[in-house]
Amino acid sequence: MAITAEAVKELRERTGAGIMDAKRALQETDGDMDRAVGLLRERGAATAEKKAGREAREGLIASYIHTGGRIGVLVEVNSETDFVARNEQFQALVRNIAIQVAGLSPKYVSVDSIPADVLEARRAELLADPAIRAKPENVRERIVEGQLQKWFQEVVLLEQPYRDTDQTVKDLVTDAVATIGENIRVRRFVRYELGEDA
Repeated sequence: MAITAEAVKELRERTGAGIMDAKRALQETDGDMDRAVGLLRERGAATAEKKAGREAREGLIASYIHTGGRIGVLVEVNSETDFVARNEQFQALVRNIAIQVAGLSPKYVSVDSIPADVLEARRAELLADPAIRAKPENVRERIVEGQLQKWFQEVVLLEQPYRDTDQTVKDLVTDAVATIGENIRVRRFVRYELGEDA
Protein backbone atom coordinates (compact mmCIF):
# COMPACT_ATOMS: atom_id res chain seq x y z
CA MET A 1 0.00 0.00 0.00
CA ALA A 2 1.28 3.46 -0.93
CA ILE A 3 1.67 5.74 2.08
CA THR A 4 0.66 9.35 1.39
CA ALA A 5 2.46 12.39 2.70
CA GLU A 6 -0.83 13.50 4.32
CA ALA A 7 -1.02 10.24 6.31
CA VAL A 8 2.59 10.65 7.47
CA LYS A 9 1.87 14.25 8.45
CA GLU A 10 -1.25 13.25 10.40
CA LEU A 11 0.63 10.51 12.26
CA ARG A 12 3.45 12.92 13.10
CA GLU A 13 0.94 15.45 14.46
CA ARG A 14 -0.72 12.78 16.61
CA THR A 15 2.49 11.28 17.99
CA GLY A 16 5.36 13.73 17.53
CA ALA A 17 7.35 10.99 15.75
CA GLY A 18 9.95 11.74 13.10
CA ILE A 19 9.10 11.53 9.40
CA MET A 20 10.84 8.22 8.75
CA ASP A 21 9.52 6.62 11.95
CA ALA A 22 5.97 7.65 11.03
CA LYS A 23 6.37 6.37 7.47
CA ARG A 24 7.79 3.02 8.65
CA ALA A 25 4.98 2.58 11.19
CA LEU A 26 2.36 3.23 8.52
CA GLN A 27 4.05 0.78 6.15
CA GLU A 28 4.22 -1.91 8.84
CA THR A 29 0.51 -1.47 9.66
CA ASP A 30 -0.67 -1.22 6.03
CA GLY A 31 -1.75 2.39 6.52
CA ASP A 32 -3.90 1.73 9.62
CA MET A 33 -3.53 5.01 11.54
CA ASP A 34 -4.64 3.70 14.95
CA ARG A 35 -2.38 0.65 14.79
CA ALA A 36 0.51 2.89 13.69
CA VAL A 37 -0.09 5.15 16.71
CA GLY A 38 -0.03 2.07 18.96
CA LEU A 39 3.14 0.78 17.34
CA LEU A 40 4.91 4.12 17.82
CA ARG A 41 3.76 4.23 21.47
CA GLU A 42 5.19 0.73 22.06
CA ARG A 43 8.48 1.76 20.50
CA GLY A 44 8.46 4.96 22.56
CA ALA A 45 7.91 2.95 25.76
CA ALA A 46 10.84 0.68 24.85
CA THR A 47 13.03 3.71 24.20
CA ALA A 48 11.95 5.30 27.49
CA GLU A 49 12.71 2.06 29.35
CA LYS A 50 16.25 1.99 27.93
CA LYS A 51 16.84 5.60 29.00
CA ALA A 52 15.21 5.26 32.45
CA GLY A 53 18.48 4.39 34.17
CA ARG A 54 20.25 7.48 32.92
CA GLU A 55 20.74 10.30 35.37
CA ALA A 56 18.49 13.33 34.93
CA ARG A 57 19.74 16.30 36.97
CA GLU A 58 19.11 19.20 34.61
CA GLY A 59 15.68 20.40 33.58
CA LEU A 60 13.23 23.06 34.49
CA ILE A 61 11.21 24.40 37.38
CA ALA A 62 8.07 26.02 36.08
CA SER A 63 5.14 27.81 37.61
CA TYR A 64 1.54 27.99 36.60
CA ILE A 65 -1.04 30.34 38.07
CA HIS A 66 -4.59 29.43 37.15
CA THR A 67 -6.89 32.15 35.83
CA GLY A 68 -8.19 34.22 38.73
CA GLY A 69 -5.10 33.61 40.83
CA ARG A 70 -6.77 31.07 43.16
CA ILE A 71 -4.51 28.10 42.32
CA GLY A 72 -0.75 28.07 41.79
CA VAL A 73 1.65 25.26 40.97
CA LEU A 74 5.42 24.82 40.97
CA VAL A 75 6.73 21.71 39.20
CA GLU A 76 10.25 20.35 38.67
CA VAL A 77 10.84 18.15 35.64
CA ASN A 78 14.35 16.83 35.05
CA SER A 79 16.21 15.99 31.85
CA GLU A 80 19.73 14.76 31.19
CA THR A 81 21.03 18.05 29.72
CA ASP A 82 20.29 21.74 30.04
CA PHE A 83 20.08 21.85 26.23
CA VAL A 84 16.84 19.84 26.36
CA ALA A 85 15.46 22.14 29.08
CA ARG A 86 15.57 24.98 26.53
CA ASN A 87 13.69 22.87 23.95
CA GLU A 88 10.17 24.17 23.22
CA GLN A 89 8.68 20.69 23.33
CA PHE A 90 10.18 20.04 26.77
CA GLN A 91 8.94 23.39 28.05
CA ALA A 92 5.45 22.63 26.72
CA LEU A 93 5.53 19.26 28.49
CA VAL A 94 6.46 20.91 31.80
CA ARG A 95 3.68 23.48 31.40
CA ASN A 96 1.14 20.75 30.58
CA ILE A 97 2.18 18.85 33.70
CA ALA A 98 1.78 22.00 35.81
CA ILE A 99 -1.71 22.55 34.38
CA GLN A 100 -2.54 18.89 35.14
CA VAL A 101 -1.47 19.39 38.77
CA ALA A 102 -3.56 22.56 39.04
CA GLY A 103 -6.64 20.90 37.58
CA LEU A 104 -6.64 17.43 39.16
CA SER A 105 -4.78 18.06 42.41
CA PRO A 106 -2.69 14.88 42.72
CA LYS A 107 -0.96 14.19 46.03
CA TYR A 108 2.01 12.12 44.83
CA VAL A 109 4.24 12.01 41.74
CA SER A 110 4.33 8.21 41.37
CA VAL A 111 2.98 5.11 43.08
CA ASP A 112 6.47 4.55 44.52
CA SER A 113 6.36 7.96 46.21
CA ILE A 114 3.27 7.08 48.30
CA PRO A 115 4.45 6.55 51.90
CA ALA A 116 4.11 2.89 52.95
CA ASP A 117 1.93 3.79 55.96
CA VAL A 118 -0.50 5.74 53.75
CA LEU A 119 -0.75 2.86 51.28
CA GLU A 120 -1.29 0.30 54.04
CA ALA A 121 -3.93 2.51 55.69
CA ARG A 122 -5.78 2.79 52.37
CA ARG A 123 -5.56 -0.99 51.85
CA ALA A 124 -6.87 -1.63 55.40
CA GLU A 125 -9.70 0.84 54.84
CA LEU A 126 -10.73 -0.95 51.66
CA LEU A 127 -10.51 -4.39 53.31
CA ALA A 128 -12.70 -3.13 56.17
CA ASP A 129 -15.46 -2.05 53.75
CA PRO A 130 -18.57 -4.19 54.48
CA ALA A 131 -19.23 -4.65 50.76
CA ILE A 132 -15.77 -6.15 50.26
CA ARG A 133 -15.95 -8.22 53.47
CA ALA A 134 -19.15 -9.80 52.14
CA LYS A 135 -17.27 -11.20 49.13
CA PRO A 136 -15.56 -14.60 49.20
CA GLU A 137 -12.09 -14.40 50.73
CA ASN A 138 -10.33 -15.57 47.56
CA VAL A 139 -11.59 -12.54 45.55
CA ARG A 140 -11.24 -9.81 48.20
CA GLU A 141 -7.57 -9.15 47.41
CA ARG A 142 -8.28 -8.72 43.69
CA ILE A 143 -11.13 -6.32 44.46
CA VAL A 144 -8.88 -4.31 46.78
CA GLU A 145 -6.13 -4.20 44.11
CA GLY A 146 -8.68 -2.91 41.57
CA GLN A 147 -9.88 -0.26 44.04
CA LEU A 148 -6.27 0.77 44.71
CA GLN A 149 -5.68 1.20 40.96
CA LYS A 150 -8.70 3.54 40.79
CA TRP A 151 -7.39 5.46 43.80
CA PHE A 152 -3.96 5.80 42.15
CA GLN A 153 -5.66 7.46 39.16
CA GLU A 154 -7.02 10.09 41.55
CA VAL A 155 -3.98 10.79 43.75
CA VAL A 156 -0.90 9.89 41.65
CA LEU A 157 0.12 12.39 38.96
CA LEU A 158 1.73 9.86 36.59
CA GLU A 159 -1.31 7.54 36.79
CA GLN A 160 -3.90 10.25 36.10
CA PRO A 161 -5.59 10.42 32.70
CA TYR A 162 -4.15 13.33 30.74
CA ARG A 163 -6.92 15.80 29.91
CA ASP A 164 -9.62 14.21 27.75
CA THR A 165 -7.42 11.53 26.20
CA ASP A 166 -6.86 7.82 26.76
CA GLN A 167 -3.25 8.62 27.72
CA THR A 168 -1.96 8.87 31.25
CA VAL A 169 0.54 11.53 32.30
CA LYS A 170 3.13 8.71 32.38
CA ASP A 171 2.34 8.01 28.69
CA LEU A 172 2.78 11.71 27.94
CA VAL A 173 6.23 11.69 29.55
CA THR A 174 7.14 8.41 27.78
CA ASP A 175 6.19 9.92 24.41
CA ALA A 176 8.36 12.95 25.19
CA VAL A 177 11.32 10.69 26.07
CA ALA A 178 10.93 8.88 22.75
CA THR A 179 10.67 12.12 20.77
CA ILE A 180 13.28 14.20 22.59
CA GLY A 181 15.70 11.31 23.09
CA GLU A 182 16.65 11.87 26.72
CA ASN A 183 15.48 10.53 30.05
CA ILE A 184 12.80 12.81 31.50
CA ARG A 185 11.56 12.54 35.07
CA VAL A 186 8.90 14.44 36.98
CA ARG A 187 10.73 15.00 40.25
CA ARG A 188 8.29 16.96 42.43
CA PHE A 189 5.51 19.49 42.55
CA VAL A 190 3.67 21.69 44.99
CA ARG A 191 0.13 23.00 44.56
CA TYR A 192 -1.33 25.95 46.40
CA GLU A 193 -5.00 26.80 46.58
CA LEU A 194 -6.21 30.06 48.07
CA GLY A 195 -7.60 29.56 51.58
CA GLU A 196 -6.51 25.93 52.03
CA ASP A 197 -4.88 24.78 55.24
CA ALA A 198 -1.16 24.06 55.04
